[in-house]
Parts: sequence; structure tokens; C-alpha cells
Amino acid sequence: MTEVTARTMALPESVLVLEDNFIIAMEAEDILLTLGCRKVVIAATLEEAHAAIDAGAFDFALLDVNLGQQTSFEFASVLKARGIAFGFVSGYGEDEVFPSEFRSSPRTLKPFTSDSLFSLFQAAG
Repeated sequence: MTEVTARTMALPESVLVLEDNFIIAMEAEDILLTLGCRKVVIAATLEEAHAAIDAGAFDFALLDVNLGQQTSFEFASVLKARGIAFGFVSGYGEDEVFPSEFRSSPRTLKPFTSDSLFSLFQAAG
């Protein structure tokens, strides 16, 4: 099996990107589509993210930790209850305070790369 085939098999088909920075969201979408994800939906707010998961099925959600005055932790709890895999991205490194239920959740730092996102998918299982 080639590396490309192995990577394609490990990728989610549909990904929700919860990111309030438009440039970073577009970069994530570009990387995900290049990696081979078939559907990428961007949500800039928690409200948009809730509407997206109510309207369609997702295999994975990429969650920016800080969304202005809010965080994505409550939304991660909703995803967990629905059985949707997720991973966090953050620009704050290990100093970020994660609630105990998410301390072992997969995460990567911004700026992310195709390799770091692929590793995030693998860590999410």
C-alpha cells in the first residue's frame, strides 16, 4: 500500500471547521481538500457550528479553542455525545487551560500544516 493510499484511508470524508479567523479557516479548508477530504464546511461561530451539525453528518470536527469571548469546549461536549470525532487547534500552545475531560483530546498548534492535521486525525482514531 502506498503512503498516499494509506493517508486517504485514514482521512474523514466530511469535516466541520469551527474557526473564527477567515484566513485560517480558508487555509484549513484548502489543506483538508488537498489531503482528500470530500466535504469541508466552515463555521465561524458556535451558532453556525450547531446549525451545521443539525443539518448534516460529519465524520470529524476541527475546533479552534478560542472563539472571541467563547471557547469551543461546550461544543466539543455536544460532538462527544453525538459520537463525532474532533480535535482542537490553538495558537496558545501548552499554556491553554483545557477542562479535565478534554486534556487528553487530540490537538495541534497554529499555524498547522497538512502533516499536523493528518496526525490530528490519526490521534482522534
